[in-house]
Amino acid sequence: MGLTSNKVLALAILFAVLLFVGTVWLWPRLARRTWHAVGGRVGLLLTTQLVLFACVGLAANQAFGFYASWADLFGQENGQGVVVDNSALGRTDGPLQVVGTQRVRLGDGERPRTAGQIQKVDIVGRTTRIATPAFIYLPPEYFQPQYRRRTFPVAVVLTGYPGTAQALIGKLHYPRTARDLAEEGRMQPMILVMLRPTVAPPRDTECVDIPGGPQTETFFAKDLPDAVAAHYRVARKPVGWGIVGNSTGGYCALKLAMHHPEVYAAGAGLSPYYKAPIDPTTGDLFQGNQQLRNRADLRWSIKHLPAPDTSLLVTSSRVGEANYNATLKFIDEVRGTDRTRISSIILDGGGHNFNTWRREIPATLQWMSARLSDR
Repeated sequence: MGLTSNKVLALAILFAVLLFVGTVWLWPRLARRTWHAVGGRVGLLLTTQLVLFACVGLAANQAFGFYASWADLFGQENGQGVVVDNSALGRTDGPLQVVGTQRVRLGDGERPRTAGQIQKVDIVGRTTRIATPAFIYLPPEYFQPQYRRRTFPVAVVLTGYPGTAQALIGKLHYPRTARDLAEEGRMQPMILVMLRPTVAPPRDTECVDIPGGPQTETFFAKDLPDAVAAHYRVARKPVGWGIVGNSTGGYCALKLAMHHPEVYAAGAGLSPYYKAPIDPTTGDLFQGNQQLRNRADLRWSIKHLPAPDTSLLVTSSRVGEANYNATLKFIDEVRGTDRTRISSIILDGGGHNFNTWRREIPATLQWMSARLSDR
């Protein structure tokens, strides 16, 4: 049973209840002052507390999608990452291979032309040799005969760190929201490419081209668009591509739009930060190269580098978000440029969590749709 399985959570809760009942039942028998009795009381209390903490942790992981598996939790994930075997592409149908499909929401019919479709894919970067899974949402129009010659705009959607791509579907409801908004005429039909920025797990690469390490920025700026364009009917020009993410994914989305306006015409950061952290999860991202460090600092970049021709959206909350003051400063700094457009969503209150981002996603997708074209 997987880390995110409901059965695992149910068993943990059952075990906690049994331990509580057992503690109440056995406590009178352990009331003596012998070492065995004292040790028994300590053991029961400690075990019960640990199981209760496990229940809370499992429930929180299901709610927020921190870790996808036991291997992910313990840093032992090894089924994906940087590909060093050049024959890997020979085992797939090009840089992108569809490995499964699922419905957009429960109750949807089986026919993609009326319900749309989510495809699970494996992507291998031809330039960077990075391999990662992803989910592709195709709107119903993609399968309808009258649209067979049409290309569609694309929004790349990124999780936070560590995050799970499945959470973009099951917790943040990106495909469902995009479909509902399109049906209501509030946004155009768009393809969503959903994945996490952690393409070399368990390392948090912060979408940086690490000297001597994973070339994550190049993967998102070149390999990913090339792979998607080779497999789907998508717009080829920058005006057809946008990128959005939350937390770490929000930082990555803003950075990629700023560094690569020739690829992404718009970038939206939900609760983003503006400077790549250096901590045990990232390691040394820049290998002492101050120029690379400065370039990864978005506020430094907007003040010292030529302003990119792109549109940006940032979000925060007056109460509950640590990035509020930095976001206001970033908005002011972008306003001082002559080519970069900036928009914002500022909530009165909202924490760094899925509930806040779900409130921001509909307006974000509408904003993105208004800035992209299928031509």
